[in-house]
Amino acid sequence: MIQQTARLFFSSFVILSVFYACKPKDSAALQCYPQPEQKAVNVDTHLKITFDTKPEIGTSGRIRIYEQETDTLVDVLDLSIPPGPTEPRKNPEATYTQTPYQYAPATATNANTKPGTPSGTAAPNSDEYQLTIIGGFTDAFHFYPIIIHDTTAIINLHHNLLEYDTSYYVLVDSTVLKSSGKPFKGVYDKNQWTFTTKTQKPDLATKRLVVDHKGTGDFNTLQGAVDFIPDFHQDSIKIFVKEGIYEDLIYFRNKTNISISGADQKNTIIQYANNEVFNPHPEYVKTNEWPGTFPSRRAAFAIDNCENIQLHNLTIKTLLKGQAEGLLINGNKILVKDVSIVGDGDALQTNGPAYFENVTIDGGGDMILGRGPAFFKSCEFYSPGPFMWVRNTEENHGNIFVNCSFTGTRTNGSEIARAPDNKGYNYPNAEAVLINCYLDNIIPEGWGAVGEAKDQLHYWEYNSRKLKDSTEADVSQRAAYAKQLQLPEDQQLITDYQNPEFILEGWTPKVF
Repeated sequence: MIQQTARLFFSSFVILSVFYACKPKDSAALQCYPQPEQKAVNVDTHLKITFDTKPEIGTSGRIRIYEQETDTLVDVLDLSIPPGPTEPRKNPEATYTQTPYQYAPATATNANTKPGTPSGTAAPNSDEYQLTIIGGFTDAFHFYPIIIHDTTAIINLHHNLLEYDTSYYVLVDSTVLKSSGKPFKGVYDKNQWTFTTKTQKPDLATKRLVVDHKGTGDFNTLQGAVDFIPDFHQDSIKIFVKEGIYEDLIYFRNKTNISISGADQKNTIIQYANNEVFNPHPEYVKTNEWPGTFPSRRAAFAIDNCENIQLHNLTIKTLLKGQAEGLLINGNKILVKDVSIVGDGDALQTNGPAYFENVTIDGGGDMILGRGPAFFKSCEFYSPGPFMWVRNTEENHGNIFVNCSFTGTRTNGSEIARAPDNKGYNYPNAEAVLINCYLDNIIPEGWGAVGEAKDQLHYWEYNSRKLKDSTEADVSQRAAYAKQLQLPEDQQLITDYQNPEFILEGWTPKVF
């Protein structure tokens, strides 16, 4: 409802290869999407204006969307509101929520709830920055209302505000965009830029949805497709994402039995400029350390409180540095195969049984963070180190690597893992096991700092090889608290730790 959405903002971006002339009055001839009077537009569409030169984003003015039949204001983007913070906040000492976080159904949207409405033990989110509800997370996310790609301005509407079988018109103030060419005069005539959405929703009975950045699929965005699937849906649904760059902040919760597959691992890219600075944790509440704590909002792609989710054949990345996950997982039975992940510190956070195969991760220090259990097979890792900060307890396994490669990107070599005390929290049962792995530019000690408790650490290696020539790695100077598994005495351990079912609490990962 517009009374609740007048200052709300939704973020997502796709690239379209075809645009149509909308020719705003008294402006240079511009190409716009959707085409004026275009039919069968997806409800998660973005608006796009293409100039003859690269435009700049203004700091004032509004973009407004109206329902055509009733002149009802549906959405407004106010460019005087900054997208989000750019400098770290000086936080007071925060604590974890004392009662388990309750995952409300993902039915709250910008249409029925004020973004910034708190959940859990958080306080209301300030509206000094842009806010939008994504995936039912009412505390909301900061986002970019406009993203410039080449000469195109991509206007990101608030999510879940457009309806099926409805006509809309768009008004754009002249101060919203600047052009080095002929000045942009805005769009002020309600008959000038109109479009109509599809008459019918996709049929979930087909068990397949298509995401296409050109607008020819069931949805333009992955977020739109996942939001369409009901919480805890029993049928398996396959989402196919066509090639393209999708600059969407992805967050979904309470979803089950979904397979998300890209058309091409290198050319199906889901990315966003997000990190802990842009979307910080609540001022007095820590996030994601233990089950039941408040969810994090700093990842480019977050799977939260979900089960049996699969990712295939695509690239996921964040465009910012700092504490910035490309992919963050909180769930059960999550399978990631043939996927590239790009992040910085904590590039991958994985909590709950997860299986990774043929996955490449390029990130910063503490590149893999989480509680596990996580099984990695035939994966490639690039990091200045430590490659991981393992936080599992004695209740489950940690990170297990079979036939993987580790390439240190720090001049003097990188550490494999660390387990230090962290402001009173320690991880004495941290487990990182490498079997038949290939190493390059790893420090002679292999492993980084640990806390005082070392007796229960499982920093184990078996048959580590040099990445360059596959010859035996020199492990003679490994840290005293690490262990080299040997045959025949460790045969059973070596066998068990190559079995995903043994590591993942009885789950045998299978592609569906």
